[in-house]
Amino acid sequence: MPKLSQLSESSAHLDLAQSLPVVAESTTSRVLVTNDLLRVVQFTFDAGELLTEHTSPRAVVVQLVSGRMRFTVDGTEHVMGDGDIIYLAPGASHSLVAETACRMTLVMVDTPV
Repeated sequence: MPKLSQLSESSAHLDLAQSLPVVAESTTSRVLVTNDLLRVVQFTFDAGELLTEHTSPRAVVVQLVSGRMRFTVDGTEHVMGDGDIIYLAPGASHSLVAETACRMTLVMVDTPV
């Protein structure tokens, strides 16, 4: 596994489909990049898995790499499919339910106060 990056270092994260597979009846995650400006995390969800409502102080870009999920932002539900993207403003309330096995990438960015 590559070490977590510093702001001045480039990094590559390859073969994620094999090294972070969907696990039956589970949600898994791996931090890929973390530095003073951003954090990139990849998640996998088996069908039926969920994340309950929560918020983040950071701006967040959610990309559903594969699968289908219901992603709720501030009370509005969005059905996401392969490649879809949602932007979350800092503090936006959100939750999700995986309708199928899913792979999702989050990019969290620190924003000025």
